[in-house]
Amino acid sequence: MKRIALFLFFTLIVSSTFAQKRAMTTDDILNMDRLSSSMISPDGNSVIFGKSTLDWDENKRETKYYYIPADSGAVYQYIGEAGGSDMKYSPDGKYISLKRSVDDKQQLFLLSTTGGEAVQLTEHKNSVGSYEWSADSKAIYFVSDVPKSSEEEKEYKAGYDQLFVDEPPHGQTEGSWNHLWKFDVDEKEETQITSGDVMIGSFSVSQDQNRVVYTARFENRRNQQYMSEIYLLEMGDSTAVQLTENEVPEGGLNWLPDNQHILYSAAHDEEWELRQSKLWRMNVDSKEHEMISGQFNGNIGSVHITPEGDKIYFSGSIKTDSNIFSMDLQTGNVTQHTDREGSISIVDMNRNRDHVLFTYENVQTPRDLYAASLENLDDPVRLTDLNPFVRDSLILADYEVVQWESNDGLEIEGLKYTPQELDQDSSAPFLLHIHGGPAGVFRNSFSPQYHVWAGLGYVQLAPNVRGSTAYGDEFLRGNMNDIGDGDYEDLMSGVDMLIENSWIDEDKMAVRGWSYGGILGGTTITKTDRFKAASLGAGVFDWTSEYAMGFNHDVRLWYIGGEPWTNPEEYRNRSAAMHADKVSTPTLFLHGNRDRVDTPQQSLIFFTYLKDIGKVDTRYIEFQREGHGFREPRNQRTRDIEEIRWVQKYTLGLDWEPWEREKKEEDSSEEE
Repeated sequence: MKRIALFLFFTLIVSSTFAQKRAMTTDDILNMDRLSSSMISPDGNSVIFGKSTLDWDENKRETKYYYIPADSGAVYQYIGEAGGSDMKYSPDGKYISLKRSVDDKQQLFLLSTTGGEAVQLTEHKNSVGSYEWSADSKAIYFVSDVPKSSEEEKEYKAGYDQLFVDEPPHGQTEGSWNHLWKFDVDEKEETQITSGDVMIGSFSVSQDQNRVVYTARFENRRNQQYMSEIYLLEMGDSTAVQLTENEVPEGGLNWLPDNQHILYSAAHDEEWELRQSKLWRMNVDSKEHEMISGQFNGNIGSVHITPEGDKIYFSGSIKTDSNIFSMDLQTGNVTQHTDREGSISIVDMNRNRDHVLFTYENVQTPRDLYAASLENLDDPVRLTDLNPFVRDSLILADYEVVQWESNDGLEIEGLKYTPQELDQDSSAPFLLHIHGGPAGVFRNSFSPQYHVWAGLGYVQLAPNVRGSTAYGDEFLRGNMNDIGDGDYEDLMSGVDMLIENSWIDEDKMAVRGWSYGGILGGTTITKTDRFKAASLGAGVFDWTSEYAMGFNHDVRLWYIGGEPWTNPEEYRNRSAAMHADKVSTPTLFLHGNRDRVDTPQQSLIFFTYLKDIGKVDTRYIEFQREGHGFREPRNQRTRDIEEIRWVQKYTLGLDWEPWEREKKEEDSSEEE
């Protein structure tokens, strides 16, 4: 048995010398194995985890699943080459359900925990979506899209596939109604539970199986999510009862054991305000509800309810760290069970809620899987060691959490990264990172790109500017109707702090960001000439033209306010492309051609403006088949390589050549 106390996780003593190690590369990022979906058995004795590995030749990642005792031991592949996804234990622990593709449709399969091959359960006309087991392990409930009729399918294939936008179930993309179904595991029969034209999101079935609650809406406008409400359906009835009537999207539905109360998450109970998501309890018979998480000022992850229904366990994020907490559902009192620097995230808990499966990581420690009893959280069992080469072969950045005052006195926090071999007698080149969101956050977690940049000699700062999550509602709302102003000052004051401490060379500075990081990065280079290079990924640079195109409800509600025709000056003023003539920073644009969050036309607009003005060098790379986040390894490598090439050229004047693609380093160690 291999036990490692949590306090050692972030104070690992590395015996190798720098001479035996090397800097991290972009290929090391791709070569890293990654944890996939994992779960602990209902009795808490065993764990199944997924491991995703790179298949460079096929330009994708492959996931295989493994079994290991919860107290550590021999690891062996569990599911077999046929694979699967979305695995769940039956509550009695006798079966594992999973999904596999059959004739291009996802179907449910059942695997006995005593051995044997997985057996197909469903032969549904369309793919099985989200699903859950009944409490007695005799049924599985699932959501599935309504299939086209044979005549509709024939017409569709013949070319009658026009999309009537905003005529439900369609929206900006093709949509479909869906329904909730029940599958009887013994009888192998399925029954449709809901009816009518409906789009179901989250759902939960009561433990006695007499009731189901679900979120639903009746249109597909993705910028109108507040139209979703919670509904209650008594099994056997045809008409659902609406439980909420507000302008707030709810989610995360869970029944309490009394079959009368539910828990759910929502930012508010009336208006869709810019707040961290809160936890609510509702009596579905009276519709009375109350917010129960008021004593917790951070972000609440998925909740795990005790069998008695008196307490929940959850991962909670406060500032840059995440730990394990519990909440008394009667008093709302919160108890913190771990207190570690880094990020602990609950993956699963056993049936009795006395054993927990979780991941741990920090800036210098890649994510791995651990198991522990609640009484023994300071001495967990380490179940995986997926990337020992990171610890054994690579030079990683040093880091610290730093604070500074912005220009208006607001305290800002961020992560500072420095090369381990930094010459203390000379200042280093600098790279400013800007996170997405705007309500994102830089966490104390393993993000390998920072180590790559440190290996290239850069000091880096990743600021959690006003508007970041995990710092409370007031801080989260700090950039309302103010994007590009207060948060910009937070960035610049952080850079000034580093310069004042002689940590960086102010003549060799660059800025990069993705999503809102690209947006704020675009604004930044219209306001200052202090950066020698900029890399802007998946951003929006003309809010008026993006109003109908992207996923931008937050802009209208919170960050700019109003619409382009009611507030045209603000939409223009906060659009970086409208100030393109002020840019003096060579700028690289990166965007996926299938991005529907921030559409690729936005990068093309800003790029074209800069190109036509002709004051600065600029380049735009559009990546095929990619959305807002990239999936293909070759696109990921090209994105990272070209970003480094650009920053090196314009910040340091280097004609930088990338590393040759190398296969993953062979490692003989196994998970212990």
